[in-house]
Amino acid sequence: MNSSFWDWVVLNWVEIAGAVLGIAYVFLSVKQNILTWVMGLATSLLYIYVFFAAKFYADMALQFYYVWISIYGWFLWTRGKKTDSGREKFPVTRLSKNLAIVLLSISLVLWLVIYFILKYFTDSPVPLGDAFTTAFSIVATWMLARKIIEHWLIWIVVDVVSIALYIYKGLLPTTALFVVYTLVAVWGFSEWRKDMRNDEAS
Repeated sequence: MNSSFWDWVVLNWVEIAGAVLGIAYVFLSVKQNILTWVMGLATSLLYIYVFFAAKFYADMALQFYYVWISIYGWFLWTRGKKTDSGREKFPVTRLSKNLAIVLLSISLVLWLVIYFILKYFTDSPVPLGDAFTTAFSIVATWMLARKIIEHWLIWIVVDVVSIALYIYKGLLPTTALFVVYTLVAVWGFSEWRKDMRNDEAS
């Protein structure tokens, strides 16, 4: 039993390491800690391999985007908000109606384009689901970098769909990671809402 377990750990150590770093990433993002982008970068580099091996090509491509967005998010969060008295922390904001329409439109177009690519140019076993999680993850991560609170709501939906996909593919550490992600997304929304109210009251 122990031998089988350790054999499994050796075979899946990249995925396990990615899952551990991913949990650290999402917890740090709830706390608005700048190190979330360091963890995000490391997680993405590991999951490029994991998703390639599992034939989740859209998710693999998404990790390259995450590498870029980690750098972008780091820049925004350290740059802060310019004021007359200097720079303050980058604040949590709400999604405006106009931006919501734009982002929803972008998400739907990305979903269709990615689905078409996966369906006709790869051997992806779940092109519709893989395209959905990829498209909305792209938008949600950009919203995280901009500290738009509603990104947590998008993550809840994306994470639940992802759990079903990863169970189907037998990616157990990643499934566990996304269960944690779902719970943390609920917590993150609550924490960011409190922070935003405190900022508005001050």
